[in-house]
Amino acid sequence: MAISPTESTEVVVVGAGQSGLAASAHLTRQGIPHLVLEKEDIADRWRHGRWDSLVANGPAWHDRFPDMEIPGVGPDDFATKDQMADYFAVFARSIDAPVRTGVDVRSVTPRDGAAGFTVETSTGTITAGGVIAATGPFQVPVAPRIIDEELVPHQIHSAAYRNPEQLPEGGVLVVGAGSSGAQIAEELRASGREVHLSVGPHDRPPRSYRSRDFVWWLGVLGKWDATAPDSDHVTIAVSGARGGHTVDFRELAAAGITLVGRTEPAADGTLRFADDLRRNITEGDDNLLGLLAEADAYCAVNGLDLPEETEVHELGPLPACVTDPVRTLDPREAGITSIIWATGYAQDFSWLQVDAFDAAGRPAHQRGVSTEPGIYFLGLPWLSRRGSSFIWGTWHDAMHVVDHIDTRRRYAQYAPALPSASPLSAPAPRLLEEISR
Repeated sequence: MAISPTESTEVVVVGAGQSGLAASAHLTRQGIPHLVLEKEDIADRWRHGRWDSLVANGPAWHDRFPDMEIPGVGPDDFATKDQMADYFAVFARSIDAPVRTGVDVRSVTPRDGAAGFTVETSTGTITAGGVIAATGPFQVPVAPRIIDEELVPHQIHSAAYRNPEQLPEGGVLVVGAGSSGAQIAEELRASGREVHLSVGPHDRPPRSYRSRDFVWWLGVLGKWDATAPDSDHVTIAVSGARGGHTVDFRELAAAGITLVGRTEPAADGTLRFADDLRRNITEGDDNLLGLLAEADAYCAVNGLDLPEETEVHELGPLPACVTDPVRTLDPREAGITSIIWATGYAQDFSWLQVDAFDAAGRPAHQRGVSTEPGIYFLGLPWLSRRGSSFIWGTWHDAMHVVDHIDTRRRYAQYAPALPSASPLSAPAPRLLEEISR
Protein backbone atom coordinates (compact mmCIF):
# COMPACT_ATOMS: atom_id res chain seq x y z
CA MET A 1 0.00 0.00 0.00
CA ALA A 2 1.54 3.32 -1.04
CA ILE A 3 1.54 6.33 1.24
CA SER A 4 -0.05 9.46 -0.17
CA PRO A 5 2.16 12.57 -0.40
CA THR A 6 0.58 14.02 2.76
CA GLU A 7 -1.13 12.01 5.42
CA SER A 8 -2.06 12.35 9.07
CA THR A 9 -2.55 9.90 11.92
CA GLU A 10 -2.48 10.06 15.70
CA VAL A 11 0.53 7.76 16.24
CA VAL A 12 3.32 6.51 14.01
CA VAL A 13 5.11 3.36 15.18
CA VAL A 14 8.57 2.93 13.64
CA GLY A 15 9.47 -0.76 13.35
CA ALA A 16 7.36 -3.90 12.86
CA GLY A 17 9.28 -6.28 15.09
CA GLN A 18 8.06 -7.57 18.41
CA SER A 19 7.95 -4.11 20.03
CA GLY A 20 6.15 -2.40 17.17
CA LEU A 21 3.54 -5.13 16.94
CA ALA A 22 2.99 -5.09 20.70
CA ALA A 23 2.43 -1.33 20.49
CA SER A 24 0.01 -1.80 17.59
CA ALA A 25 -2.01 -4.37 19.53
CA HIS A 26 -2.46 -2.03 22.49
CA LEU A 27 -3.17 1.00 20.30
CA THR A 28 -5.86 -0.96 18.48
CA ARG A 29 -7.46 -2.00 21.78
CA GLN A 30 -7.58 1.63 22.87
CA GLY A 31 -9.08 2.67 19.53
CA ILE A 32 -6.16 4.96 18.70
CA PRO A 33 -5.55 5.47 14.95
CA HIS A 34 -1.97 4.64 14.01
CA LEU A 35 0.42 3.37 11.36
CA VAL A 36 3.32 0.92 11.73
CA LEU A 37 6.17 1.70 9.32
CA GLU A 38 8.79 -0.95 8.58
CA LYS A 39 11.84 -0.54 6.33
CA GLU A 40 12.03 -4.24 5.47
CA ASP A 41 9.37 -6.82 6.35
CA ILE A 42 7.58 -7.86 9.51
CA ALA A 43 10.08 -9.36 11.99
CA ASP A 44 12.76 -9.12 9.32
CA ARG A 45 15.62 -9.37 11.83
CA TRP A 46 14.36 -12.78 12.92
CA ARG A 47 14.13 -14.07 9.37
CA HIS A 48 17.14 -12.46 7.70
CA GLY A 49 19.33 -10.98 10.43
CA ARG A 50 20.47 -14.16 12.18
CA TRP A 51 22.40 -17.33 11.45
CA ASP A 52 20.64 -20.31 9.89
CA SER A 53 20.46 -22.57 12.94
CA LEU A 54 19.35 -19.90 15.44
CA VAL A 55 16.50 -20.75 17.78
CA ALA A 56 14.79 -18.64 20.42
CA ASN A 57 16.69 -18.46 23.69
CA GLY A 58 13.58 -19.14 25.76
CA PRO A 59 10.95 -21.91 25.65
CA ALA A 60 7.78 -21.23 23.69
CA TRP A 61 5.54 -21.01 26.77
CA HIS A 62 7.56 -17.98 27.85
CA ASP A 63 8.99 -16.22 24.77
CA ARG A 64 5.74 -15.10 23.16
CA PHE A 65 2.93 -12.58 23.47
CA PRO A 66 0.33 -13.52 26.11
CA ASP A 67 -2.46 -13.30 23.50
CA MET A 68 -1.18 -16.00 21.14
CA GLU A 69 0.81 -19.23 21.32
CA ILE A 70 3.47 -20.13 18.74
CA PRO A 71 1.85 -22.44 16.16
CA GLY A 72 3.44 -25.87 15.81
CA VAL A 73 5.87 -25.43 18.70
CA GLY A 74 5.49 -27.28 21.98
CA PRO A 75 5.40 -25.14 25.12
CA ASP A 76 8.79 -26.39 26.34
CA ASP A 77 10.43 -26.35 22.89
CA PHE A 78 12.56 -23.61 21.34
CA ALA A 79 11.18 -22.04 18.15
CA THR A 80 13.45 -21.63 15.14
CA LYS A 81 14.09 -18.16 13.77
CA ASP A 82 11.71 -18.76 10.86
CA GLN A 83 9.00 -20.02 13.21
CA MET A 84 9.39 -16.82 15.21
CA ALA A 85 9.21 -14.67 12.06
CA ASP A 86 6.08 -16.55 10.96
CA TYR A 87 4.60 -16.11 14.44
CA PHE A 88 4.89 -12.34 14.29
CA ALA A 89 3.51 -12.22 10.74
CA VAL A 90 0.46 -14.27 11.82
CA PHE A 91 0.02 -12.11 14.90
CA ALA A 92 0.07 -8.94 12.79
CA ARG A 93 -2.69 -10.37 10.59
CA SER A 94 -4.71 -11.50 13.61
CA ILE A 95 -4.94 -7.95 14.97
CA ASP A 96 -5.19 -6.39 11.51
CA ALA A 97 -2.14 -4.28 12.29
CA PRO A 98 -1.82 -1.30 9.92
CA VAL A 99 1.73 -2.26 8.90
CA ARG A 100 3.33 -0.72 5.83
CA THR A 101 6.50 -2.51 4.77
CA GLY A 102 9.25 -1.18 2.55
CA VAL A 103 8.93 2.28 4.10
CA ASP A 104 12.14 3.87 5.37
CA VAL A 105 11.61 6.55 8.02
CA ARG A 106 14.23 9.20 7.23
CA SER A 107 13.45 11.84 9.84
CA VAL A 108 11.08 12.77 12.64
CA THR A 109 10.96 16.47 13.55
CA PRO A 110 8.63 18.63 15.68
CA ARG A 111 6.01 20.45 13.64
CA ASP A 112 6.58 24.17 13.27
CA GLY A 113 3.90 26.10 15.14
CA ALA A 114 1.73 23.07 15.78
CA ALA A 115 1.58 20.09 18.10
CA GLY A 116 2.95 16.77 16.95
CA PHE A 117 5.63 15.69 14.51
CA THR A 118 6.46 15.54 10.83
CA VAL A 119 7.57 12.07 9.72
CA GLU A 120 9.49 12.10 6.46
CA THR A 121 9.61 8.69 4.79
CA SER A 122 10.85 7.19 1.56
CA THR A 123 7.31 7.29 0.19
CA GLY A 124 5.84 10.48 1.56
CA THR A 125 5.23 12.76 4.52
CA ILE A 126 3.06 11.93 7.52
CA THR A 127 2.06 14.16 10.41
CA ALA A 128 1.43 12.48 13.74
CA GLY A 129 0.58 13.49 17.27
CA GLY A 130 3.03 10.93 18.67
CA VAL A 131 5.85 8.66 17.53
CA ILE A 132 6.93 5.34 19.06
CA ALA A 133 10.51 4.32 18.24
CA ALA A 134 10.27 0.53 18.24
CA THR A 135 13.43 -0.27 16.31
CA GLY A 136 14.86 -2.40 19.12
CA PRO A 137 18.39 -2.81 20.48
CA PHE A 138 19.98 -4.56 17.49
CA GLN A 139 20.47 -1.64 15.11
CA VAL A 140 24.14 -1.17 14.18
CA PRO A 141 26.58 -4.11 14.53
CA VAL A 142 29.63 -3.11 16.55
CA ALA A 143 33.07 -4.60 15.87
CA PRO A 144 36.19 -2.93 17.22
CA ARG A 145 38.86 -2.13 14.65
CA ILE A 146 41.74 -3.65 16.59
CA ILE A 147 42.93 -6.35 14.17
CA ASP A 148 44.14 -5.41 10.71
CA GLU A 149 42.61 -7.35 7.82
CA GLU A 150 46.12 -7.98 6.48
CA LEU A 151 46.64 -10.12 9.57
CA VAL A 152 43.27 -11.92 9.42
CA PRO A 153 41.64 -11.27 6.03
CA HIS A 154 38.06 -12.40 6.64
CA GLN A 155 36.29 -10.56 9.47
CA ILE A 156 32.51 -10.34 9.92
CA HIS A 157 30.06 -9.47 12.66
CA SER A 158 27.83 -12.22 14.02
CA ALA A 159 24.92 -10.39 12.34
CA ALA A 160 26.42 -11.40 8.98
CA TYR A 161 27.22 -15.00 9.96
CA ARG A 162 24.93 -17.67 8.50
CA ASN A 163 26.71 -21.06 8.59
CA PRO A 164 30.24 -22.60 8.60
CA GLU A 165 30.24 -23.08 4.80
CA GLN A 166 30.11 -19.31 4.37
CA LEU A 167 33.65 -18.92 5.76
CA PRO A 168 36.91 -19.59 3.95
CA GLU A 169 38.83 -22.70 4.90
CA GLY A 170 40.81 -22.48 8.09
CA GLY A 171 40.40 -21.78 11.78
CA VAL A 172 38.13 -19.16 13.33
CA LEU A 173 38.46 -16.76 16.23
CA VAL A 174 35.06 -15.96 17.74
CA VAL A 175 35.20 -12.81 19.85
CA GLY A 176 32.47 -12.66 22.48
CA ALA A 177 31.08 -15.57 24.48
CA GLY A 178 27.52 -14.54 25.21
CA SER A 179 24.64 -16.56 23.81
CA SER A 180 25.49 -15.76 20.17
CA GLY A 181 29.26 -16.23 20.37
CA ALA A 182 29.10 -19.44 22.37
CA GLN A 183 26.53 -21.02 20.02
CA ILE A 184 28.43 -19.99 16.88
CA ALA A 185 31.71 -21.32 18.28
CA GLU A 186 30.04 -24.61 19.15
CA GLU A 187 28.54 -24.91 15.67
CA LEU A 188 31.87 -24.15 14.00
CA ARG A 189 33.69 -26.72 16.10
CA ALA A 190 31.05 -29.36 15.33
CA SER A 191 31.64 -28.68 11.62
CA GLY A 192 35.30 -29.61 12.04
CA ARG A 193 36.83 -26.15 12.35
CA GLU A 194 39.62 -25.22 14.73
CA VAL A 195 38.08 -22.58 16.96
CA HIS A 196 39.38 -20.05 19.46
CA LEU A 197 36.72 -18.41 21.64
CA SER A 198 37.48 -15.07 23.31
CA VAL A 199 35.61 -15.02 26.62
CA GLY A 200 34.75 -11.78 28.41
CA PRO A 201 32.69 -11.11 31.56
CA HIS A 202 29.32 -12.86 31.51
CA ASP A 203 26.45 -14.32 33.49
CA ARG A 204 26.03 -18.08 33.09
CA PRO A 205 22.66 -19.34 34.31
CA PRO A 206 21.60 -22.98 34.05
CA ARG A 207 19.38 -23.75 31.08
CA SER A 208 17.19 -25.66 33.49
CA TYR A 209 17.41 -26.73 37.12
CA ARG A 210 15.24 -29.02 39.20
CA SER A 211 12.87 -29.54 36.22
CA ARG A 212 12.31 -25.82 35.64
CA ASP A 213 13.79 -23.63 32.88
CA PHE A 214 15.93 -20.73 34.01
CA VAL A 215 13.34 -18.23 32.72
CA TRP A 216 10.95 -19.69 35.30
CA TRP A 217 13.53 -19.31 38.05
CA LEU A 218 14.20 -15.70 37.09
CA GLY A 219 10.45 -15.12 37.30
CA VAL A 220 9.76 -16.68 40.71
CA LEU A 221 12.94 -15.18 42.17
CA GLY A 222 11.87 -11.71 41.00
CA LYS A 223 14.91 -11.18 38.80
CA TRP A 224 12.98 -10.28 35.65
CA ASP A 225 11.64 -7.25 37.55
CA ALA A 226 15.07 -5.88 38.49
CA THR A 227 15.16 -2.24 37.41
CA ALA A 228 18.94 -1.87 36.99
CA PRO A 229 21.85 -4.22 36.28
CA ASP A 230 23.53 -5.56 39.42
CA SER A 231 26.95 -5.49 37.73
CA ASP A 232 28.82 -3.82 34.89
CA HIS A 233 28.32 -6.82 32.57
CA VAL A 234 24.95 -8.29 31.68
CA THR A 235 25.93 -10.63 28.84
CA ILE A 236 24.10 -13.91 29.35
CA ALA A 237 25.58 -17.17 28.11
CA VAL A 238 22.72 -19.64 27.67
CA SER A 239 21.50 -21.60 24.67
CA GLY A 240 18.23 -22.84 23.24
CA ALA A 241 20.07 -24.93 20.60
CA ARG A 242 19.81 -28.72 20.59
CA GLY A 243 16.70 -28.60 22.73
CA GLY A 244 18.25 -26.12 25.13
CA HIS A 245 21.38 -26.53 27.21
CA THR A 246 23.57 -24.74 29.71
CA VAL A 247 26.61 -23.09 28.16
CA ASP A 248 29.50 -24.90 29.86
CA PHE A 249 32.92 -23.56 28.92
CA ARG A 250 34.55 -26.69 30.34
CA GLU A 251 32.57 -28.77 27.85
CA LEU A 252 33.48 -26.41 25.01
CA ALA A 253 37.16 -26.79 25.89
CA ALA A 254 36.77 -30.57 26.09
CA ALA A 255 35.25 -30.49 22.58
CA GLY A 256 38.43 -28.88 21.27
CA ILE A 257 37.63 -25.17 21.46
CA THR A 258 40.55 -23.11 22.77
CA LEU A 259 39.34 -20.53 25.25
CA VAL A 260 41.22 -17.23 25.41
CA GLY A 261 40.75 -13.98 27.31
CA ARG A 262 39.30 -10.72 26.10
CA THR A 263 40.71 -9.76 22.70
CA GLU A 264 43.08 -6.77 22.75
CA PRO A 265 44.56 -4.76 19.86
CA ALA A 266 46.91 -6.81 17.71
CA ALA A 267 50.57 -5.84 17.63
CA ASP A 268 53.72 -7.04 15.85
CA GLY A 269 51.77 -9.46 13.70
CA THR A 270 50.19 -11.29 16.64
CA LEU A 271 46.77 -11.52 18.23
CA ARG A 272 46.78 -10.52 21.87
CA PHE A 273 44.47 -11.52 24.71
CA ALA A 274 44.01 -10.05 28.17
CA ASP A 275 45.02 -11.94 31.29
CA ASP A 276 41.41 -12.17 32.48
CA LEU A 277 40.22 -15.57 31.21
CA ARG A 278 40.38 -17.38 34.54
CA ARG A 279 38.60 -14.53 36.32
CA ASN A 280 35.86 -14.37 33.68
CA ILE A 281 35.27 -18.12 33.84
CA THR A 282 35.22 -18.31 37.65
CA GLU A 283 32.95 -15.27 37.97
CA GLY A 284 30.58 -16.92 35.50
CA ASP A 285 30.74 -20.07 37.65
CA ASP A 286 29.93 -17.98 40.73
CA ASN A 287 26.89 -16.56 38.95
CA LEU A 288 25.71 -20.10 38.14
CA LEU A 289 26.24 -21.42 41.66
CA GLY A 290 24.62 -18.35 43.18
CA LEU A 291 21.45 -18.84 41.16
CA LEU A 292 21.37 -22.55 42.06
CA ALA A 293 21.63 -21.65 45.74
CA GLU A 294 18.79 -19.13 45.44
CA ALA A 295 16.66 -21.74 43.69
CA ASP A 296 17.34 -24.30 46.43
CA ALA A 297 16.43 -21.77 49.10
CA TYR A 298 13.21 -20.90 47.26
CA CYS A 299 12.23 -24.59 47.15
CA ALA A 300 12.91 -24.98 50.86
CA VAL A 301 11.00 -21.87 51.93
CA ASN A 302 8.01 -22.64 49.71
CA GLY A 303 7.93 -26.41 50.26
CA LEU A 304 8.38 -27.26 46.58
CA ASP A 305 9.03 -30.93 45.97
CA LEU A 306 11.20 -30.53 42.87
CA PRO A 307 13.85 -33.17 42.07
CA GLU A 308 17.28 -32.27 43.44
CA GLU A 309 20.28 -32.02 41.10
CA THR A 310 23.33 -32.07 43.32
CA GLU A 311 25.66 -32.96 40.44
CA VAL A 312 25.04 -29.55 38.80
CA HIS A 313 26.92 -27.93 41.71
CA GLU A 314 30.06 -29.94 40.91
CA LEU A 315 31.85 -28.02 38.18
CA GLY A 316 35.07 -29.98 37.88
CA PRO A 317 38.60 -28.68 37.27
CA LEU A 318 39.34 -25.78 34.98
CA PRO A 319 40.66 -26.82 31.54
CA ALA A 320 44.32 -26.33 30.68
CA CYS A 321 43.58 -23.48 28.28
CA VAL A 322 42.21 -21.58 31.29
CA THR A 323 44.90 -22.40 33.84
CA ASP A 324 47.67 -21.80 31.29
CA PRO A 325 46.06 -19.34 28.91
CA VAL A 326 47.25 -18.25 25.48
CA ARG A 327 48.20 -14.57 25.67
CA THR A 328 49.60 -14.07 22.16
CA LEU A 329 48.98 -15.94 18.94
CA ASP A 330 50.31 -15.76 15.40
CA PRO A 331 47.14 -16.34 13.33
CA ARG A 332 49.16 -17.59 10.33
CA GLU A 333 50.86 -20.27 12.39
CA ALA A 334 47.56 -21.17 14.09
CA GLY A 335 45.74 -21.29 10.74
CA ILE A 336 43.18 -18.67 11.72
CA THR A 337 41.67 -17.19 8.56
CA SER A 338 38.44 -15.72 9.92
CA ILE A 339 37.20 -13.66 12.85
CA ILE A 340 33.55 -13.45 13.91
CA TRP A 341 32.84 -10.47 16.12
CA ALA A 342 29.97 -11.41 18.46
CA THR A 343 30.39 -8.06 20.14
CA GLY A 344 26.90 -6.63 20.17
CA TYR A 345 25.18 -3.64 18.66
CA ALA A 346 24.91 0.14 18.98
CA GLN A 347 21.73 2.17 18.73
CA ASP A 348 21.10 4.59 15.88
CA PHE A 349 18.43 7.22 16.37
CA SER A 350 19.89 9.76 13.96
CA TRP A 351 16.51 9.86 12.20
CA LEU A 352 14.80 10.96 15.42
CA GLN A 353 15.58 14.68 15.50
CA VAL A 354 13.86 15.63 18.73
CA ASP A 355 14.82 16.61 22.28
CA ALA A 356 14.65 13.09 23.68
CA PHE A 357 18.31 12.28 24.38
CA ASP A 358 20.78 12.93 27.15
CA ALA A 359 24.22 14.54 26.82
CA ALA A 360 25.73 11.20 25.79
CA GLY A 361 23.14 10.71 23.03
CA ARG A 362 21.20 8.01 24.86
CA PRO A 363 17.39 7.97 24.93
CA ALA A 364 16.19 10.03 27.91
CA HIS A 365 13.00 8.43 29.17
CA GLN A 366 11.12 6.93 32.08
CA ARG A 367 9.67 3.51 31.24
CA GLY A 368 9.70 4.45 27.56
CA VAL A 369 8.09 7.87 27.97
CA SER A 370 10.70 10.32 26.72
CA THR A 371 11.57 13.82 27.80
CA GLU A 372 10.07 15.10 24.51
CA PRO A 373 6.26 14.99 24.91
CA GLY A 374 4.81 12.65 22.31
CA ILE A 375 8.00 10.62 21.72
CA TYR A 376 8.27 7.08 23.09
CA PHE A 377 10.78 4.22 23.08
CA LEU A 378 10.16 0.47 23.14
CA GLY A 379 12.33 -2.65 23.03
CA LEU A 380 15.46 -1.20 24.61
CA PRO A 381 17.36 -3.24 27.21
CA TRP A 382 16.32 -2.27 30.74
CA LEU A 383 13.63 0.08 29.44
CA SER A 384 11.68 -0.55 32.63
CA ARG A 385 13.15 -3.81 33.92
CA ARG A 386 15.43 -6.70 33.08
CA GLY A 387 12.78 -8.34 30.90
CA SER A 388 12.13 -5.28 28.72
CA SER A 389 13.99 -6.46 25.61
CA PHE A 390 12.30 -9.87 25.65
CA ILE A 391 9.07 -10.63 23.78
CA TRP A 392 6.82 -10.81 26.82
CA GLY A 393 8.62 -7.87 28.45
CA THR A 394 8.12 -5.49 25.57
CA TRP A 395 4.41 -6.41 25.58
CA HIS A 396 4.04 -5.01 29.11
CA ASP A 397 6.18 -1.96 28.33
CA ALA A 398 4.03 -1.27 25.28
CA MET A 399 0.92 -1.43 27.47
CA HIS A 400 2.36 1.27 29.74
CA VAL A 401 3.40 3.49 26.81
CA VAL A 402 0.01 3.22 25.11
CA ASP A 403 -1.79 3.94 28.39
CA HIS A 404 0.28 7.13 28.59
CA ILE A 405 -0.64 8.02 25.00
CA ASP A 406 -4.32 7.40 25.73
CA THR A 407 -4.20 9.61 28.83
CA ARG A 408 -2.62 12.49 26.87
CA ARG A 409 -5.19 11.96 24.15
CA ARG A 410 -8.07 12.27 26.62
CA TYR A 411 -6.67 15.49 28.03
CA ALA A 412 -6.28 16.88 24.51
CA GLN A 413 -9.89 15.98 23.66
CA TYR A 414 -11.36 17.54 26.78
CA ALA A 415 -13.59 20.57 26.31
CA PRO A 416 -15.44 22.30 29.16
CA ALA A 417 -19.21 22.16 29.13
CA LEU A 418 -21.10 25.25 27.96
CA PRO A 419 -21.89 27.56 30.91
CA SER A 420 -25.48 27.27 32.14
CA ALA A 421 -27.68 30.09 33.47
CA SER A 422 -26.98 31.14 37.07
CA PRO A 423 -29.70 30.19 39.60
CA LEU A 424 -29.74 33.83 40.78
CA SER A 425 -30.41 35.17 37.28
CA ALA A 426 -32.94 32.51 36.42
CA PRO A 427 -34.70 31.19 39.56
CA ALA A 428 -36.43 27.87 39.40
CA PRO A 429 -40.20 27.97 38.92
CA ARG A 430 -40.94 26.76 42.47
CA LEU A 431 -38.65 29.43 43.93
CA LEU A 432 -40.42 32.09 41.83
CA GLU A 433 -43.72 30.87 43.16
CA GLU A 434 -42.51 31.18 46.76
CA ILE A 435 -41.18 34.68 46.12
CA SER A 436 -44.49 35.80 44.61
CA ARG A 437 -46.31 34.82 47.79
